[in-house]
Amino acid sequence: MHDPILLTGISGFIAKHIALRVLDRGLSVRGTLRTPARADEVRAALAPHLSDPAALDRLSFVTADLEQDEGWSAAADGVGAVIHTASPFPIAQPKDPGTLIRPALEGTARVLRAAHAAGVRRVVLTSSVVAILDDARHGLQTEDDWCDPDGPTATPYARSKTLAERKAWEMAAELGLDLTTINPALVLGPPLDGHFGSSLGLVQRLLSGRDPMVPAMGLPLVDVRDVAEMHLRALERPETAGRRYIASAGSMRMIDMARALRGAWPDRRIARHEAPNLLMRVIALADPQLRAILPKLGRVETVSNTRAVQDMGMGFIPPRHALLDSAEWLIAHGRVRD
Repeated sequence: MHDPILLTGISGFIAKHIALRVLDRGLSVRGTLRTPARADEVRAALAPHLSDPAALDRLSFVTADLEQDEGWSAAADGVGAVIHTASPFPIAQPKDPGTLIRPALEGTARVLRAAHAAGVRRVVLTSSVVAILDDARHGLQTEDDWCDPDGPTATPYARSKTLAERKAWEMAAELGLDLTTINPALVLGPPLDGHFGSSLGLVQRLLSGRDPMVPAMGLPLVDVRDVAEMHLRALERPETAGRRYIASAGSMRMIDMARALRGAWPDRRIARHEAPNLLMRVIALADPQLRAILPKLGRVETVSNTRAVQDMGMGFIPPRHALLDSAEWLIAHGRVRD
């Protein structure tokens, strides 16, 4: 096993769970932070969940920014492998796509160049299922599929993840790196602390009662604990190098998510019906968070996790459990209104 491991963007929702698993396996973690002051936040998030509290002694930090060259050489020096998770994840799609694409693309290049310069061959990259899904295709999609970043419905986020992953594969071939990518679906599950970005925004929105109806669509889901485990299993299995792996437990329709949440919390005002597609298009004119889903109305996106099951021995937490565990955490920690 590779030790120590450089974990970029360690303050992220997924990255904290990866750090927890790395430390619990007895390995050391060197995490990158844009802001050094967040080191205490990460330590505090991990401490209650570690099997051995002394594992925090194997956690260290370096300062590095995806948009700056400084810090990456020192970050990669002496590590055995790199897990690159750092990448912006927006609540709403930005007006300027470059605010997502530039740091994702340039940051990936900086990390891989630093790894190569330090003599590190093994890299696991956190990509996304949006780098696989394409609205022009229907039916089950697999790791052999790619999003068309120039397609008319490709969001800035989808473009950023697709272009960054493409760049990673090109550089891996050029530099001789052993690269594996993990492509998670929408990541749910309980955070380790209150700093979890925007990936749980959908659950917050459903629980808030903000919408009387939900869109007629479905999407693939995965629990953050399984996503973290896949990163570690990729490192533990050399045969996964050169391959992409979808992290998905299955798909759920939005109305089924709402029903599951309402069944668990019947006193909350949670949507009971699907909205007509025409109504969703009208509402989206005033709601930026909804605009990105318009091409997906009337569809249930499905992806295959067969490769992860066969190559990594993954057994995924069911989507409904991931959803309810997310909601339970959000409610218990006061992150949704009553």
